[in-house]
Order: sequence, then C-alpha cells, then structure tokens
Amino acid sequence: MQQLSAQDASFVYLESPATPMHVGSLCIYDATGVDVERLTEEAITRVVDQRLHLNVTTRRRLARVPFEADYPYWVEDADFDLEYHVRRVALPKPGDRQALQKLASRIFSGPLDLTKPLWELYVIEGLDHIDGIPTGSFAVLTKTHHAAVDGASGLHFLELLHDLTPAPSKIPPATDPWRPDPYPTDGELLMRSGFNHMSQPYRLFEAMSRQFSQSGGLRQSAAGLARRVSAPAGGNAAPRRVPKTRFNGAVTAHRVLGSSSFALDEVRRIRRLMEGATVNDAVLSICGGALRTYLEAKNELDNDSLVAMAPVNIRSGDESTAGGGNRVSALFVPIGTDIADPVARLEFIHDQTSASKLMHNAVGAASMTDYARFVPAFTAALASRLMTETAANSPVPPFNVSITNVPGPQEPLYFSGAPMITALGMGPVTQGMGLIFPVLSYCGRITISFTSCREILPDPEFFETCIQESFAELLEAADAATKTE
Repeated sequence: MQQLSAQDASFVYLESPATPMHVGSLCIYDATGVDVERLTEEAITRVVDQRLHLNVTTRRRLARVPFEADYPYWVEDADFDLEYHVRRVALPKPGDRQALQKLASRIFSGPLDLTKPLWELYVIEGLDHIDGIPTGSFAVLTKTHHAAVDGASGLHFLELLHDLTPAPSKIPPATDPWRPDPYPTDGELLMRSGFNHMSQPYRLFEAMSRQFSQSGGLRQSAAGLARRVSAPAGGNAAPRRVPKTRFNGAVTAHRVLGSSSFALDEVRRIRRLMEGATVNDAVLSICGGALRTYLEAKNELDNDSLVAMAPVNIRSGDESTAGGGNRVSALFVPIGTDIADPVARLEFIHDQTSASKLMHNAVGAASMTDYARFVPAFTAALASRLMTETAANSPVPPFNVSITNVPGPQEPLYFSGAPMITALGMGPVTQGMGLIFPVLSYCGRITISFTSCREILPDPEFFETCIQESFAELLEAADAATKTE
C-alpha cells in the first residue's frame, strides 16, 4: 500500500459526475503494410500486458479512508482484469475527422470506475476519410485519472506502450513478481490514519528544518521572499483583475475536443520575434490570440487580459516519472487577450512569464506542495467539494483557462508495428474553469488541443479556426521580420 500525496488526493476530491478528473491522449497510427496479425484485439492486449510492470499505476486501485479521516491509499488490485481496461470500438461512418472528434469526446466524457485501476485504453478503427491520414488507419485513446499521473508521468506511461522501430522491442522482465494486496478493512485504514496523525507534528518539524537549512535559516528565507515578492513584476506590481468569461461558468458532463497542428520549426520562428522568448511563450501567444478572436466574435471580449494557469513540472533531476503521481506547481500568466497586435502580445507574454518564474522561485514551489500534505484530508475534501459547488458562481475567478505544454518525443514511435502519425492531449475541466489547452509536441510538430464543455464551447470547429488564424498572424509577422533583416 502507498498513500496518495495531498496533491494527488485533491483530484479524487474534485471528482464529480460533471467533472471527471482524468487526463488523456488521442494518437493516430498508419496501419499501411502492418501485418494484420499484429493488430488483432488479442495482439494489442498482449502488447499492453507485456508492459504493465513498467509502470506502477496500471494495476493499483484506490482505497479511501472512512470519513476522509486521511488521504486515500493505492492498493495493488487482486481482481485486476486487463480485458476490462483495453477496449476496441469502430468509428461510425463516414469515418471522418468530425466523427472521430465526436466519438473521442463521448468516450472522454465518461468517468472512470473509481473501484478499479484508474485507466482505460480504446483502439478506434475505421479512420477512412480524414485528410492527410491513410485509409484504414486507427487511433488509440487513453484515459488515466489525474490522481495517478500528471502531464510528465502521463507522457511516460504513453511512451512505454510504444517501440522506437516497427519491430517489437525486447521488454525487460519484472525484477520482482507482481503481488496483489488484500483490500484493507475500514478498521485497518482508520488505524493507519491514527498513526499518521500522531506522527504528523514530527514530520512537519522535519520539513521545516530541511527547508530552513537549505535556505540559510528562517530569517534569511523570510527576508529573501519579502524582497522578491515586493519587487515589481514585469514592470507593474499592481495585482491584475481577472475578468469573468463564458469559460468560468457551470460545467456539464458533455465534452468537446479540438486541435490544430503546426510545424515546430515555424513556432520557433515565431518565438524569435522577441529576444529571449521561448516556444512556450509563442504557444501562450497563439492561445491568447485565438481567445481574443473567439470572444470578439461573441461580443464578449473584456478590456482586461484573460489569465492562464500554466502547470509547471517541479520534479528534480533524480525524480523519475515512472512512479506516476503529480509533482506540479503553477504559474498564473496574463495572455494578452486585450492586445490586438500579435507581436506586442508576444512581447507582453514574455515579460509576464519571466516575472511569474521569478515569483514561482521566490515562493518555493516544491516546498509549498510538500507542505500541502499537512492539511488534514477531511479539510481538503471539504474544500474541494465547496469549490466544486461554488466556483461557477464566483464573480472573480482565480484564472480563466489552463494551458499545459508537455514536450513530447521527437523521434517516431510505433504501436504494435504501426507508426504514430500525430498525437493530441485531452484534459479535465472543473466548475469555474471550463477550457483547458493540452499542448503536445511530437516528431517535429506541435499540436494545440483544447477540451471544453459543450454548453460553454458549442462550436469547436470555429475555435479551431481561431487558433489557426492566430498562428497565421504571428507567422506572417515572423516572415516579415526575417525579410527586413
């Protein structure tokens, strides 16, 4: 048994029928020339089965402590059934892109069964009429609960299912045989909870001592934080107003998905418009421009900039993603939706991300997430339920949208012998935050995807057009700047 961290448990507590808290991916593969025997349901299930031991999240389920007296535990599931988790479905005719997005939206809308290991894999056949995709291609959609993975560990799980060549890889055997756990009784869980509560003051003292020794003592740590927090951020120390938008209302259980893919080299050309800017700055600028165009078309554009929450991986160099779980903090970045000029928007965003990173370092992201485990589980669960019930009605949202950028592999990947053509991400939305942009790069391209609620974003095709227009504006500016050099 392994106890969930406070951060992992928060995603369990945020789960509701309208806001299932899983993340996912949709990958498309070219089946041309692949032996059909390697693509049967039995063969694909065997591929997954051979790799289960490479990731600890695949065969463990939740055990929740009665009355939320403590954070839940992961238990190796004695009733694990791989056939339940690997499924095969056919894309309705005509097998075009719109049909694929509707089917993926429908699958992604459904919650995972919290009494089983928290992942599912769907093989989707019949991709016969999608531009740029060979007839007979197939897709693989994965769903994994956010309590089990974040962006980095979720990508690691996805990569484990693939080979680097069409030939199957030699999978290293498990070092120890897998052993299921007997499911704990309520009494056993409550006894563990009592022991944890008794030892908590000592663990809190250890965490504080470790931080103060690393920062040179309490007085120096506090003084350094005060100096950084009081410094102007991006030339403007005044707190920003976060406008209320359509994306910050009530969320239903119906999801919509969409994506636009671009050459990574072209995104790099865009970021060179501003000295020191990053690919992530360019992505934020594209998303900001798309949101400006969309809200302007709805006559809902606010005079103040929308603010994006950008998750940040805070794993240290020696922390592996193989163990799953979440090790993330967040930056809150205005994304220039109030700025019409795309180059000025990129410059503004770069200034904001630079300032946000300074504040992020000042607060000590890893330390703050470590301290979260000392919040009582009952309090954390109650706060999550309260947020779920009230966030949609809050007049001042903490942020408007979420944008998460996960660098993916740049070499071709193969699933059961079939090369991956493209990959896009899918993410959860919550009450009061009904739009997330999962951004994933793969093999020289970067895909800006979005997940939203159907009632909040009823026209995903138009929103895709907004993303493409925002990208085109920035690329045109980059081309013009190159010609003048």
